[in-house]
Amino acid sequence: MIKQAVIVAGGLGSRFGDRTKLMPKGFIEIDGVPMVERSVQKLIASGIEEIIIGTGHCSEYYDELAKKYHIIKTVRNDNYENTSSMGTLEVCVPYIKGDFLLLESDLIYDAVGLKVLHNETLKNVILASGKSNSHDEVYLKTNEDGILCDVSKNKEQIGEPAGELVGITKISLDCLNKMMAYYKSSPDLIKLDYESALKQVSIEGEPVYVHKIEYYAWTEIDDESMLDRALNEIWPRIKENESLNNIRREVLLNPGPSTTTDSVKYAQVVSDICPRELEFGNLMEQIAEDLTAFVADPKEYTTVMFGCSGTGADEAMVSSCIPPDGKLLVIDNGSYGARLANIASVYNIKMDVFKSSTYEPIDIKAVEEQMKKDKYTTFAMVHHETTTGLLNPVAELCGLAHKYGMTTIVDTVSSYGGMPIDLAKMNIDFATCTSNKHIGGMAGIGFVVCKKSELLKQEGWPMRNYYLNLLDQYKYFQETKQTRFTPPVQTLYALRQAITETKVETIEKRYARFTACWEILVSALDKIGLKMLVDRKNQSHFITAILIPETDKYNFNQLHDYARSFGFTIYPGKLGNIDTFRIANMGDILPEEMAEFTGVLADYMHSIGVC
Repeated sequence: MIKQAVIVAGGLGSRFGDRTKLMPKGFIEIDGVPMVERSVQKLIASGIEEIIIGTGHCSEYYDELAKKYHIIKTVRNDNYENTSSMGTLEVCVPYIKGDFLLLESDLIYDAVGLKVLHNETLKNVILASGKSNSHDEVYLKTNEDGILCDVSKNKEQIGEPAGELVGITKISLDCLNKMMAYYKSSPDLIKLDYESALKQVSIEGEPVYVHKIEYYAWTEIDDESMLDRALNEIWPRIKENESLNNIRREVLLNPGPSTTTDSVKYAQVVSDICPRELEFGNLMEQIAEDLTAFVADPKEYTTVMFGCSGTGADEAMVSSCIPPDGKLLVIDNGSYGARLANIASVYNIKMDVFKSSTYEPIDIKAVEEQMKKDKYTTFAMVHHETTTGLLNPVAELCGLAHKYGMTTIVDTVSSYGGMPIDLAKMNIDFATCTSNKHIGGMAGIGFVVCKKSELLKQEGWPMRNYYLNLLDQYKYFQETKQTRFTPPVQTLYALRQAITETKVETIEKRYARFTACWEILVSALDKIGLKMLVDRKNQSHFITAILIPETDKYNFNQLHDYARSFGFTIYPGKLGNIDTFRIANMGDILPEEMAEFTGVLADYMHSIGVC
């Protein structure tokens, strides 16, 4: 699996004249987006986790881009004026960890080319096209086995070319090291380009293959005439080709599963692999570490994954984390707090339930009085009560639980990944979540982020649950890099992609996006005249429970079907004694989509005389 890409972007772009005197040519815009930024977006969507950009001329532009995309690392080639692409690649070498994709910065290309290289089993592969008519072609020659043996802009030197160099290449670490050894072998090679280095190592025994896509849509852009051709001929083809892969957009405004990006959906389409292979074990290990790092220090906490829903993760936590002779205190202020209590009752766990309002803040002093009444070993609650959108004071209550000697177990299923969370600072020992919701993957993986010191206390406890036992799953994975039972393989690849996209956006900015959507919704509700169940100062910004209008003309099913006709899915409320419907801000939802939905909501309410 290729995780890194390198973009060589040190050149002056002198053929553009004044246009690139104060700007790198990679920042020339195509349809409003700089070429290099569009390439970055495609690399991320293809599963690349880290992008290294070798810079030079006007390097500050790339440094600013790295602030926007946090998986970019920029490395400056201070000698860019006297070197070529190998000089820029050289400064990137210390940061390259394995097989990688090498790209030029002045390309526009169909993303299918990245898919082709990701899918290649050969180690070193140059992407090539058929005849491009670009008037700046670099021709490739191969032997009878398809191995590169010559590169030239002189077609007569090549004869019948095997294809034209696109500027996207898959390179192994071994090949890179040999390229660098050749480059450093003589000071006369200071102006060497990477394709010539590839030719040399290929001739010397490190085979570099050419994969040709005859009618591939791409072009490099070196001057004004090439830019004009790109805008009028190539870019329209690329747009049309890529649009054919778009999946119909359905915006889920329900509490879960959430709307996902197309790139997360497509991440599931991978070659079959046995989950017992080390490669897959490494994938799961990295996923677990990343999931931990979003909310805690991996030195103190660890993530244990199961093939299940968020409720499955809750069951794993409740059935595993209470000592055999322990007693649980659980807060019930909604359907999900009640669910924690129901799970405990199934396992005949001794328990007291503190019931609280479903829409008003929990009385912290009253909870503390309850804590004093008995010798509880474990305290359980929900961080964000998805029933109503009420955000509970977890840090304060779990802090009190620690004060009275309790281990804390918290359902963070609908808050994890959507807002900044620090488990240690919030006094949380165990927290549950799912691969969908805010993290943006596909439903199917439940996980528990565990404080290691608390998890290891479970050693020797009799197992209440076989499949969902936390300690057994943890110990087995530590020993084997495997789960005890077959994991949902494709769903884990989607989760890997969702994690990458979360890193790019950052949880802080994701919360800001959800808040922007919530503010649009709340403003619209005020204009329509609809009231919310929970006071806005106590809301999470993720779920908004809306009281139904006081008219017999209102019918939720009609509202649901009307919204669905515009591509929006909404859910009814979950409170038995209060009639509401709920609007969620989760997953891949954008403020402009919430604005469109509120227009649909206003139209329906107007049709029944509400506004």
